[in-house]
Amino acid sequence: MTNAGAAAGITALTGLVGPGITGATPDRPLKDPEVSPAGAPTTTTHLSAEQSAVHRALVDEWNPRLEGKTAEEILDWVNTYVTGTVAVTMSMQDTVLAELVQDRVHDADLVFLDTGYHFDETYEVARKVDERYRLPLKTVEPVLTVAEQDREYGANLYRSNPTACCRMRKVEPLARMLNPYEAWISGVKRVDSELRKNTPVLDVDRTGRLKINPIVAWTDQDVEDYIEEHDLIINPLTRQGYPSIGCATCTLPVAPGEDPRSGRWAGSTKTECGLHL
Repeated sequence: MTNAGAAAGITALTGLVGPGITGATPDRPLKDPEVSPAGAPTTTTHLSAEQSAVHRALVDEWNPRLEGKTAEEILDWVNTYVTGTVAVTMSMQDTVLAELVQDRVHDADLVFLDTGYHFDETYEVARKVDERYRLPLKTVEPVLTVAEQDREYGANLYRSNPTACCRMRKVEPLARMLNPYEAWISGVKRVDSELRKNTPVLDVDRTGRLKINPIVAWTDQDVEDYIEEHDLIINPLTRQGYPSIGCATCTLPVAPGEDPRSGRWAGSTKTECGLHL
């Protein structure tokens, strides 16, 4: 698969390693990948102690009561009890969250992290989402283009230091994106991995924001059934051996019966980008 510019309405991709990108020189050594590029915040601003306390109180009161509820009921609760615009994170693997949220959460933004390394198919799903759903689609980008990152940190950082690459291209952009929001919705499921098996319906993230996981109790079959029942947009790669889709550079197909996330960061011990830790 190759990366390409996104279609109309979606932020255009920057180029991959190309002519003139040579990496370090005697006069310009490569930067330490543990030091993020300057020019934008690398963390989310913490909410006030008062707002964080409100969110913790909601979690304490409602988590036991929302456990076992349907995704629709959880999102109806969001529409009743959560104030302000809610961010809905979209991986563009499918459009389950967009479909669930559209007619239930009246003040929400769909948010897509454009790492610069996505499959063409992922950008095509984003374009179709922008056409199909009334909710605003906001694209979030890293500080550096892929070409700029190659020049400053060395070509193909995803190979030499995948944790640093994920931090600069996923974790930090999401951190900046969350600043205007007090709550966000994710598509995390307990069946995704061992690290996610105890994920609650409601949580308070490290910045005091309310994190809502409406499909946390769903199985992969639940997802498939919902997609079929609502004729949803899907990433075609999910039918080609890619049950969990990340960046094209770091995602391989998975054999039947293998862990669905075993194709992510294949060849390394990495299992999470850091967004949900």
